[in-house]
Amino acid sequence: MEGAMELSVEAMHDRLVSVLGKIFADFETLESVERLSGGASQETYRIELTRGGEPTVLAMRRASGGVEGEVTAAHPGLAVEALLMQTAAQAGVPEPQVHYVLQPEDGIGAGFIMQWLDGYTLGAQIVKAPELDAIRPQLARRCGEVLAQIHGIDLVASGLDQHLQQQTAEEYVRQTWQRYQDFNTPQPMIDYTARWLLDHLPENVTPALVHNDFRNGNVMIDATGIVAVLDWEVAYIGDPMRDLGWILTHSWRFGRDELPVGGFGEVADLFAGYESVSGKAVDPEAVRFWQVFGSFWWAVGCLGMAEHYRNGPDKTVERPAIGRRSSECQVDCVNLLIPGSVVLEQPRQPAAAMPAMEELLTSVSDFLRDEVMTNTQGRLQFLARVAANSLDIVQREQALAAPGLANEERRLRALFGEPADSVVELDELRWRLVHELRDGTMPLQSDLLQQHLRTTVVNQIAIDQPRYAGFKTATNRAKTQIGGD
Repeated sequence: MEGAMELSVEAMHDRLVSVLGKIFADFETLESVERLSGGASQETYRIELTRGGEPTVLAMRRASGGVEGEVTAAHPGLAVEALLMQTAAQAGVPEPQVHYVLQPEDGIGAGFIMQWLDGYTLGAQIVKAPELDAIRPQLARRCGEVLAQIHGIDLVASGLDQHLQQQTAEEYVRQTWQRYQDFNTPQPMIDYTARWLLDHLPENVTPALVHNDFRNGNVMIDATGIVAVLDWEVAYIGDPMRDLGWILTHSWRFGRDELPVGGFGEVADLFAGYESVSGKAVDPEAVRFWQVFGSFWWAVGCLGMAEHYRNGPDKTVERPAIGRRSSECQVDCVNLLIPGSVVLEQPRQPAAAMPAMEELLTSVSDFLRDEVMTNTQGRLQFLARVAANSLDIVQREQALAAPGLANEERRLRALFGEPADSVVELDELRWRLVHELRDGTMPLQSDLLQQHLRTTVVNQIAIDQPRYAGFKTATNRAKTQIGGD
């Protein structure tokens, strides 16, 4: 099959014409195919066609670059994702109709074609669109009800037990922790959180089908409620509380931190909806565990996007930008596990060049926002915004990184009792901390450790995304000093 990066617009069009002719006896013409924005791990397309003289819109879900890795129980692939959607629909879960699973001979890549449904899928819109004002207070309960429907699916009768892996909480933590370690980057807050998770594993778990990515942004919403549950690609068999903890994860609140369920609802409503359908009581401690795990998992996932940019087939500007979002998840772990006072670095004075580097960066990011975004649409407009945001990160890093690194090194020397004139460098100190967290010799209860992690992570998010709600939480929870600690 032709490689995904080699598949031209014309080839995609021609091959879809052949596929659509097989699906629909009344297919006439293919009008357009458009790749939509977002979908960093999978691609989504809008397909407009004519059937029996009437316009029809479909959606296509496709592996990134058209090529998916080896299909295993841990990575079941898009054909199983289609099966999951069909099975969930039979259980009463809102889902689009799956029309066709792509075959190798179709020459398009791995994926499937499904019914197009209209509704809001962008989390930032779901939390603020005026059209959803009336339904928004009901969404948390409805999410609980739908999750209970998913968790109640009979795995044996559906055959899903033959396609999905079963995984305990401990296995999931260790697998995620190992994935991060394979990236060979010292991120001590990730190691700290892994240790905490292993110390607080849920007990008395009854395994069920877990969607594993049920959150604001993967649930289509309209004025009547939930239209569809999307993105089943990481489903597995395990602790159903994983799904309830994931929708509470701070990354998916889209600035509405005061509403913990997806930025639109309350925890009590989520739990009440779940219990009303499942007939089972929610375990709040298990949900908290999975909420912490959610930030831990996505912190590693974001680093994986950066790794994929380096080595994968989809080298877009979106991948490394998502990589920098790891600090958002790490500051969420700080807020959940080791809240307290922090010290914010003062920006260094810019060099006296004319124009200054900061001015050059600003001019380019302004051009992307004011000119490129204004005159483009769809995915190109989205990527222009991502590129502008990346330049903003570079500008903040130029101002804040130098003092931050100096103070990080000073804190680590104090933590390890290293003299100020020691020849040990910052990177070596970082790795020493990571190794001591991994082998258990560094106690999690150390005040110096917690202060160091909190200050380091909060100052990193000041560079990567100071508008993130978790940054405000971290800096407002206790008195925050400015400059030098």
